[in-house]
Amino acid sequence: MNTRLVAAKVLSRILQDGQSLTAALDKVFLDIESAKDRAFIQALCYGVCRQYHRLDFILNQLLDKPLKDADVKALALVGLYQLNFMRVKPHAAVSETVLAARKKPWAKSLINALLRTYLREQEGLEHKADKFQVAALSHPDWLIKQIEQDWPEQALRIFLENNRQPPMVLRVNLAKTSRDHYLQLLTGQDIAAQTVSFCLSAIVLDKPVPVELLPGFTDGLVSVQDTAAQLAVGLLDVQPGHRVLDVCAAPGGKTAHILESQPQLKELVAVDIDEARMQRVSENLQRLNLQAKLVVGDAANPKEWWDGQPFDRILLDAPCSALGVIRRHPDIKLLRRAEDIGQLQALQKSILQAVWPLLAPGGLMVYATCSILKQENEQQVQAFLAEHADARELPIDADWGITGVCGRQILTGESAMDGFYYARLSKGSS
Repeated sequence: MNTRLVAAKVLSRILQDGQSLTAALDKVFLDIESAKDRAFIQALCYGVCRQYHRLDFILNQLLDKPLKDADVKALALVGLYQLNFMRVKPHAAVSETVLAARKKPWAKSLINALLRTYLREQEGLEHKADKFQVAALSHPDWLIKQIEQDWPEQALRIFLENNRQPPMVLRVNLAKTSRDHYLQLLTGQDIAAQTVSFCLSAIVLDKPVPVELLPGFTDGLVSVQDTAAQLAVGLLDVQPGHRVLDVCAAPGGKTAHILESQPQLKELVAVDIDEARMQRVSENLQRLNLQAKLVVGDAANPKEWWDGQPFDRILLDAPCSALGVIRRHPDIKLLRRAEDIGQLQALQKSILQAVWPLLAPGGLMVYATCSILKQENEQQVQAFLAEHADARELPIDADWGITGVCGRQILTGESAMDGFYYARLSKGSS
């Protein structure tokens, strides 16, 4: 098996078919048992997606005309990524990448020529890439403009953070153990980690490790979840006897965290429109030995699934552009389009409007996204408040994030966190 060829086929599915990186990798990994091969393929695919706009610019400089064959283009990008960003010896990177094109003789000679020309002219090509903004930042032009518009002072930092590998963050199950005790368990396994001052359940690992190496993982002592996502539960302020609704709940990290934080809930109902993703919620809860009512249904149409009983707390983790988690899902830069934002904003509005009546008077809703765009976040909440006399924003007093017109925004990389947005809305009488 040629791992570079496998990586190229995965990338081709993203570039040609619009498949997500996660889905494409999951499919090919079904037939690959070697952990070493999997790790190398994953590193190539994630790396090319992170640096795609730079690599694509350089590739076009090396070509007389654009490559129409998606598989060959993906293979050329794999070769360039190895030569620029990996510790693979140049002769091995070239020879193995050329070998991967053996079924297309014309492609073998082309890729060989491209990669050898790059090695000869690397300095000049990289300098040219640094002069072209899309290549220098390795982001699509529309996204550069959008981020610079929303966050002019922080934009460069956001671009840099988006192109870095994210940390692996754990959520300690405080219903079963303490954070200090779990840190001792990690130390016993020679796994170095740091705590987070403003999030008592979070531990940031110095280096990622396979989950099966985490002490007590199968026993539910710990889960993998970014610090920013862990903040939702504190903002929701669930109390004994509360009935809680988790909207757009999959894959269930926040659902589980709510249950861990308050075992005396009256009921937790988790809703998601995707049956396959809801299966992941079920699997996560089973591992943690937690119970919730799981509903596959459309959050924008509660009459299909709501029993008419109001909720004391609602967590709406709204569908969004996911631009705050690009470093975890770098294929977002290839798959997301400018026109998607308006469509997502309309969907968010429809869900907000639909689930607000399900909240009991005196109840609290937390609106959350993993986006950094104001259009999906503070502007969305501001418009909702203007239309609902019974809605009031509760300020978030915290040691993290930036206070906006409404809610609080975490920008990618702040305290090692993903980009995230939160707003708290209380319900009074209209």
